[in-house]
This record gives sequence, structure tokens and C-alpha cells, in this order.
Amino acid sequence: QVQLQESGGGLVQVGGSLRLSCSASGDTFGTYTVAWFRQAPGKEREFVAAIRSIGGTTVYSDSVKGRYIISRDNAKNTLYLQMNTLKPEDTAVYSCAAGKPILSSIRTESMYYYWGQGTQVTVSS
Repeated sequence: QVQLQESGGGLVQVGGSLRLSCSASGDTFGTYTVAWFRQAPGKEREFVAAIRSIGGTTVYSDSVKGRYIISRDNAKNTLYLQMNTLKPEDTAVYSCAAGKPILSSIRTESMYYYWGQGTQVTVSS
């Protein structure tokens, strides 16, 4: 019952920045944990970052920690991912997802019910 739509992807040079957005509609956005995943061609989808509904607890993968910032604006029903100091290995389709995982399972893909179609991020080397 939640519809998600990503935007903000594009082409950026090594060391540059992008901000992705994920707009939600349908069910109450503020009750869900929301997350970003990414998938490069020929590779498995991997967890990037998540933010919980209560208290705004954030979790990051080791590969992006210190470079990315996840945030949400519940009044706007929007999730954001600020990506800084981009590397070629950040190139992937980035998807947002919503679910209600317990904290210990927040990195687990199967815990998320709803998914957007994804937005392409390409970092030139």
C-alpha cells in the first residue's frame, strides 16, 4: 500500500556529490523504517543505509559510513540520501525500500515490504 519513487540519480565525477530522494505515498510514511539499497550490474543487491521511524536511529554499511548521510522528512513523506566523496564502486542502481524490521534485522533485504523502481548513479573514473 506504500508507493515509492526515487529521483536524483545521474552522472558524477569521482569525488563529487549527489542527493537522492525517495517520495512516498499511500500508507503513513512515518510508521516505517526506510532504507536504501544498491545493485551494480552482475552483482547482488546490497544494503546501504537505513533510518528508523522512532527516534531517527540510522545505520550505514561500512563501505559508505562517513561519506553518506540518510535522513527523512515525515511531513513531506520523503527519504533522502546525501552521497559525498563518490567513488567508481558507488556506481549502481539505488532503490529505496520501506518495512518494519527490528533493529537487529535492519540490514536484511527480506524485511522490507515496498520498493521503488530505482535510480541510476554513475560515477566516472
